[in-house]
Amino acid sequence: MSTRGRVSDLLPDFPWDTIASVKKRAAGHPDGIVDLSVGTPVDPVDPLIQRALAGAAAVPGYPATHGTPELRAAAVDALRRRFGITGVDSEAVLPAIGTKELIAGLPRLLGLGADDLIVIPEVAYPTYEVGALLAGARIARADGTAQLGPQRPALIYLNSPSNPTGRVLGVDHLRKVVAFARERDAIVASDECYLGLAWDEQAVSILDPRVCDGDHTGLLAIHSLSKTSNLAGYRAGFVTGDPALVRELLEVRKHAGLIMPFPVQAAITAALGDDAHEAAQRERYRARREILRKALREAGFRIDHSQAGLYLWSTRGESGHATLEWLADRGILAAPGDFYGPTGSDHVRIALTATDERIAAAAKRLGA
Repeated sequence: MSTRGRVSDLLPDFPWDTIASVKKRAAGHPDGIVDLSVGTPVDPVDPLIQRALAGAAAVPGYPATHGTPELRAAAVDALRRRFGITGVDSEAVLPAIGTKELIAGLPRLLGLGADDLIVIPEVAYPTYEVGALLAGARIARADGTAQLGPQRPALIYLNSPSNPTGRVLGVDHLRKVVAFARERDAIVASDECYLGLAWDEQAVSILDPRVCDGDHTGLLAIHSLSKTSNLAGYRAGFVTGDPALVRELLEVRKHAGLIMPFPVQAAITAALGDDAHEAAQRERYRARREILRKALREAGFRIDHSQAGLYLWSTRGESGHATLEWLADRGILAAPGDFYGPTGSDHVRIALTATDERIAAAAKRLGA
């Protein structure tokens, strides 16, 4: 290992490890910590989904990397019902063992390397950068095609609604990115994990007919059930879009054994077929968002973007780490904005993923 080097040396420090001392400080509050940092779901998995998981627990054989036909059909139907996405071929749906795994491995699965440029948002989910680093590719941070000049990227990541900012990209913006990518033979990978959590603006998919005119060539849409179905612990996501690209991902993943367990496939199928539990979870987050947003503003915070998603992108007009300490003194843990890129350094990301009781406690502490 000492002569060959370590893969981990290519990567930055794991972000959450760097705020351990602040977490300890927040945990010292007499009424306990209110953890609004990671954004992990806290509400129960709907019984419908649990029954589907348990009902498949006795199946002993290997699952299919491509997923069951039922899962793929359920994904196609859910995308149409929930988001107006049409023209998706069920053969072009591929389950992923959580979308973080897929995003981190995507550049290598697509055969990208040192000669390739990968574009990520200026303030972005860290795993986009991690995937590029693991592939040895070059990275550019850009929020618009004009910033790229004559460069010819191989892969462009989009994230709308954004983690961490909650920013929503409109149809015109997305159309420009698609046109730019097709002119330069680039792939667009759109992380749409928060598409079902739009609050103040409509969020649209890269596969929306208004964006791509029904042509999915060169486009990948990445979806997760962690958020509105509370399936973070199940590692449940999928990718769809260009049939040729999905077919290539499937072939490589079959060789690598990147296979979603069959009981999880059954659970996903049930979740995708039921909109009632998703609507109920969305309402929980909406109510928590209203409480936190009001409390933060009354405490002197400015909330930027945050039109959608599970987070409030907030600032007190100072270093995000200074704000992190201010919150920790009140027993509240957030994520510093520089986790997500240098231009986020004066913000913190505050998650909506805490119980009603903990959200109420945070609001009370902010007003003290």
